[in-house]
Formats: sequence, structure tokens, C-alpha cells
Amino acid sequence: MAKTVWSAVAAAGAAIVFTGVAAVPAGAAEGGVSFSRVTVNGGKPIVIGVKAEVEVRASFRMTTTLRYDYGPTVFPYRGTLGNPDTVQSGILTSDCEVVDRAKGICDFEEWLYIDPTYVDFGNEDAGTWKSAGRVFLPGDAQDIDNLNLPLQLKRATRVTANASPEPVAAGKTITVTGRVTRANWNTHTYQGYAGRTVSLQFKAAGASSYTTVKKVTSSSTGALKTTVKATGSGTWRWTYYGNSTSGAKSSTGDYVAVR
Repeated sequence: MAKTVWSAVAAAGAAIVFTGVAAVPAGAAEGGVSFSRVTVNGGKPIVIGVKAEVEVRASFRMTTTLRYDYGPTVFPYRGTLGNPDTVQSGILTSDCEVVDRAKGICDFEEWLYIDPTYVDFGNEDAGTWKSAGRVFLPGDAQDIDNLNLPLQLKRATRVTANASPEPVAAGKTITVTGRVTRANWNTHTYQGYAGRTVSLQFKAAGASSYTTVKKVTSSSTGALKTTVKATGSGTWRWTYYGNSTSGAKSSTGDYVAVR
């Protein structure tokens, strides 16, 4: 069953109109419209937590000499164009920035919103999605095209870190602990992420970047723990690099003075 999309589309000089769209209507028009120069979220994965609505920026060019009622929009979808499953809770599209009036070429900016508390949103929605461009034409018709641009929707991760003792004598042992958790979109909570390879990283005092010291596998509860020798003052953190369904995340650094 297709999920309902609530699209907020702003037209020049017109108020925003909210329209519920469940699927492509019978007799939908195809052809006469093309989408190009499509970018979504700067080409980066769309990482979503458990409560906060995520705003995704997009831009695209549409070319058509057909008259259209409202739109256009680009959005993630699964399934078929004739009956797409979608995840967005709202879309706001800018007015046309005219590139070539005679050829009907316009550039658009878009703000797409994804709400993890949306009734049809769940863990199964993590992974690769296709992208579509759509515009509504007179007479309840529309043009909807596959944009051949894969989009990654990922569950957010969180990572914590604590290094102790603070301060520590040179050559002594520092214990670094932490925990990696992942958003559960079904329960709207963060849960321990077991069996993850997480990098322990160190940034020496005065340095500008972190270096990986070792890698540790998280426990059944997502816990992280290891020991290192105190060789100099600096900041310790854990970094998880993510996977096909989970976002990357680094913890806040914990500074340890070595005396």
C-alpha cells in the first residue's frame, strides 16, 4: 500500500496548498516533462533519528512547455512509479527560477521533510531508495519520472566516550569506555548496537586532526572498552563509520592531561 504524501507546494503569488496524494491516478500523463541537475542532501546519506523531523535540501531543473497545476517535486520512493511507497511527511518547493522561458526551463529549490514518528515509518525503511520527479498537470493528470539517482536513508547512531583517570602519569594506563547505540524507528528509542567495529581515535594537544589508535568491537549492549598507554596529553574519542543502513558518528572528545 502506498504511503500518503502531504505536499506543501508554493506557487508564485499563491498560498501554500496541502494536497494528499496516495498513488498515480488512472490515465496519468507521461512525457513532455524532464528533470535534470538533481541533487538531494548534497549527495550525502539522509540520516534520521527517532523524534526530530529531518529537513532535506534538494535542487533540480525541470524542462516542459506544458502547463502544470502545481509542483514540481523530487522525492525518494520504493516500489513502482505507478504505486510508489514514500517516506516524506512534507515537501516545500520554491517558485520557478527561469532559465529559458521559451523552452520552459526552470530551476527549483526544495525542502523535503521526513518525520520518524510518521505512522508508516519503520526500521524496514532504512537502506537504498530510488528517486522520482513529479509534476501535476491539468485534469488530474501528472508526469512522474524515475530520476536514476539512488538515495540512502540511514538510522542515526550515537556514540559516547569517557577516558580516565584524569590527569594521568606518563606511561600509566588510560581506560577508554563508551557506548554505540542506534535509532530504532519502530520504538522511537536508541538501543545498544552490538558487534560494531568502532575506532578509538586520539588527537594530541595542539594537533588539528585525530588518528586511529585501535579498533574495538562493541558488546551485546553496545558497550566499548579498551586500554592504552599514556604517552602525551590529548583528546580521545570513538568513531563509528556506519554501514548501508546506519549513519556514521563520532563521540564528543574527552581530554586527558598527561603529567
